Amino acid sequence: MEYDFLIVGAGLFGSVFAREATDKGYRCLVIDRRDHIGGNCYTETIDGIDVHKYGPHIFHTSSEKIWNYVNRFAEFEPYEHNIIANYKGSLYNLPFNMNTFSQLFGTKDPEEAKRIIESERFKGTPTNLEEQALSMVGETVYQILIKGYTEKQWGTKPKNLPKSIIARLPVRFTFDNNYFNDTYQGIPKEGYTKMFENLLDGIDVLLDFDYFYDREKLDKMAKRVLYTGPIDKFYDHYYGELDYRSLKFEHRTLQQKTYQGCSQMNFTEALIKHTRIIEHKFFKANPGGKTTVVTKEFPANYKDTGDPFYPINNDQNMLVLSRYKQIKNPKYLFGGRLAEYRYYDMDQTVGSAIARSGKLTTIR
Repeated sequence: MEYDFLIVGAGLFGSVFAREATDKGYRCLVIDRRDHIGGNCYTETIDGIDVHKYGPHIFHTSSEKIWNYVNRFAEFEPYEHNIIANYKGSLYNLPFNMNTFSQLFGTKDPEEAKRIIESERFKGTPTNLEEQALSMVGETVYQILIKGYTEKQWGTKPKNLPKSIIARLPVRFTFDNNYFNDTYQGIPKEGYTKMFENLLDGIDVLLDFDYFYDREKLDKMAKRVLYTGPIDKFYDHYYGELDYRSLKFEHRTLQQKTYQGCSQMNFTEALIKHTRIIEHKFFKANPGGKTTVVTKEFPANYKDTGDPFYPINNDQNMLVLSRYKQIKNPKYLFGGRLAEYRYYDMDQTVGSAIARSGKLTTIR
C-alpha cells in the first residue's frame, strides 16, 4: 500500500481533508474525474476575469475559526452578494427585504409591508415548499419571485418539494440587499483555483481519472478511501438510484464593458428557460476592462448531463439513502454534498472536512 488515504474528489471537502490529513503525517493521493482541481468551485481566468465555471460561489460564514482557516490559503476580497430578480422585465431586489416589498406593494415602512404579507400568508403548518413559501412571504411574492424559478430549478411543482429547500431563504423588513447574514463574506482575489492549488500543495493529485475505471486497483493503493461522489453510484445503485438536479452552462465572452451591471440576475418567469445570468466581473469591487464574461445557467435532469449538483431530499430519496448509510466498512469514509446526500454551504463543507480529519489519529 502506497498511501494512507485515497481521496476521491478534488473539490472542497476532499481538498480540505487531504490538507489536514497530510499535515498530520498521512500520505494522500487525490484523484478526480475532471481535468482540474476545485470541483464546482473551479474558476478559470478569461481576459483577466475570474469565471466561476460551475455557478457563483461566495464564501460566507459566521465562524471566525472557518474564516481564518480559508484565509490561510487565499487572500479574500470583501464582497456583498446583491441579486436582482427579473420577472417579465420588471426588476426586484433579492433577498426579500423592504426594497422588494416597496417594488411589489408600494409600501414605505415595515409595518405596512408586514400587514400586507400577513393578509396573504398561508396560516397552517407547512408540509411542502409551496406552503412554506406562502407562510413566509404570502401569495404575491410567491407567484412573482418563487413559483416559476422553483419549477425550473427543480423540474417539478413546488408542492412536490420538501419545505426545507426554502426555509433558509432570508426575509427582512429592512432596506438591506445583502443576500447573506453572515459575519464574514468574500471571494478569493486570485480566484478559487489558486486557493485549491495552495490547499493541495505537496500532495499527489491525479486528474482526468475516474475512480470507477479501475476501482479495485486504486483501493489497493491505500489503507483507507475517502469518497466524495454520489453515494448511490459508490454502491452500484444496489438499493436504487437517488435523484439529483443538474445544471448546464452557456458561457460567452462579450466585447463590451458590461452586460447587465450586476453579478447575478435571476429570471423568475417559468417560460424563460434559464434561471439566472452571471456577469463574473462584478465579483470584483471595481470591475474594469473592455470585455465581460456572462454565463446563462439552465437547470437540467441529472441523467441528461451525468453531473449531479443538488440532492433532492424528499421522503423517497431519504428512504433509499438510509439503506446505503446502514452499510458499514471501516476502509471507506464518506464526505461532502453528494456522498452525504445533503445540501452544504461552503463553510459547512470546510467545517465538516476538518472535523472528519480530526478523528484520524487512531487509524494507522
